[in-house]
Amino acid sequence: MAAPFEPSLLGKASALPATPEEAVLDRVPNPHPGTEYVARFTCPEFTSICPVTGQPDFGILVIDYVPGEWLVESKSLKLYLGAFRNHGAFHEDCTVGIGKTLVDLLAPRWFRIGGYWYPRGGIPIDVFFQHGELPKTVFLPDQGVPPYRGR
Repeated sequence: MAAPFEPSLLGKASALPATPEEAVLDRVPNPHPGTEYVARFTCPEFTSICPVTGQPDFGILVIDYVPGEWLVESKSLKLYLGAFRNHGAFHEDCTVGIGKTLVDLLAPRWFRIGGYWYPRGGIPIDVFFQHGELPKTVFLPDQGVPPYRGR
């Protein structure tokens, strides 16, 4: 059984952190640690700031993972992702940095994040990060975000 936990944000009024570094990511025990299944979070309105121009960047993040002992607590994840709103970073840094942070926190059996970014300078940038090998018994649907198509 997992160690005792005390989520720091759940059930409490919580302001949006000013930066991702100030955000608190909580984890909770997985109620089914012996079962291989996929947990998915989709953030359809992810925003950050271009570190060069200061203009806003918009994307869709899809996070899939096969939990081990821990699950990410969803309110803390929402606030963490929201803290990128004023954070200057390239698409690759945001996507891979979020992935590595969650892998370090959760130690999942398998993890994947897809960052589907709207065009910057006329070019859409999609970024993918994966950790581990997907267990053969797990059903994993497509992330469901079509490639960018201009009008």
